Amino acid sequence: MTEIVKVGILGVTGVLLAAQFKGQKPEYGVYIGVGISVLIFCFCLRQVEAVMGQMSRIKLYLEGADGYLSTLLKVIGITYVCEFSAGICKDGGFGAVADQIEILGKLSVMFAGLPILFAVIEQIQGLM
Repeated sequence: MTEIVKVGILGVTGVLLAAQFKGQKPEYGVYIGVGISVLIFCFCLRQVEAVMGQMSRIKLYLEGADGYLSTLLKVIGITYVCEFSAGICKDGGFGAVADQIEILGKLSVMFAGLPILFAVIEQIQGLM
């Protein structure tokens, strides 16, 4: 919980600092925003390591579900990278680029999940 508070304070401080520079030198505001985003992204990577450790424990309980768990991790990664990239593009004033990144992310998640959908369909057909 304290880590979340630290990240929240870091984010708010960065935004306030960037807002101070935005009036005089707008490019500095963008640089500060990107820098804060990268710091928070690095924090999130540490959290991903903890999640990966827990995923290995889940694999012990779910034999044969490695493919499903790896797909889940791919989808989470795709989602986070696309949201991060789109957010930076929006902050820089490139909303159209951000929208395209979000569309690519949605399509990538859909394609990553197709093998699971096919496995479910095969299971349903096997029951009939």
